[in-house]
Amino acid sequence: MASEEAARIVDLYQRKASDWIESRSRTGSLEKPWFERPWLDRFRALLPPAGPILDLGCGSAEPMAAYLIGLGHPVTGVDSAPAMIDACRMRFPEQEWIVGDMRTLALKRTFSGILGWDGFFHLCQEDQRLMFPLFAAHAAPGAALLFTSGPAHGEAIGEFAGEPLYHASLAADEYRVLLDRNGFGVVSHVVEDPDCGGHTIWLAQRM
Repeated sequence: MASEEAARIVDLYQRKASDWIESRSRTGSLEKPWFERPWLDRFRALLPPAGPILDLGCGSAEPMAAYLIGLGHPVTGVDSAPAMIDACRMRFPEQEWIVGDMRTLALKRTFSGILGWDGFFHLCQEDQRLMFPLFAAHAAPGAALLFTSGPAHGEAIGEFAGEPLYHASLAADEYRVLLDRNGFGVVSHVVEDPDCGGHTIWLAQRM
């Protein structure tokens, strides 16, 4: 399943970018509550004021990066779909937006916070394992890391805009080992958080 379905994700998001942008633009602001916001606030509480953030799989910047930008954090966003990056550049031209594959990113600089929200879990299991040294390479001392996974080891096919959408996850114990090996301590981990749309969430900090 992994090799075929995971390879289709970038094409899906490129072709369906307008659907994604429309769905996400209806949520997220400084004034209106939205379910990801409490986790972003926990993430932000670990950051220095105006600390730079790396958003991997940034999509259209809505609502996550937009919220952080509004609070004064410079954001570098990375996404493999050029249509998503085009949307980011239109809305936030003063920020840095990169068309690229998170799996091969090597920016040679570090960030106070790293996001892998609803993008990291589209990678196959082996690619997810290889991401943890990359997280470490881009993490400043004390940096916060926030990402979503599945609730248990496995692969699943969801749906977006009427087409199949691949997801994968490692077991929680393996994520903990990978975080520890790469210098991160777990701050909080919630499986299928009912207050966050059923997301399984990891918040960690570089030790």
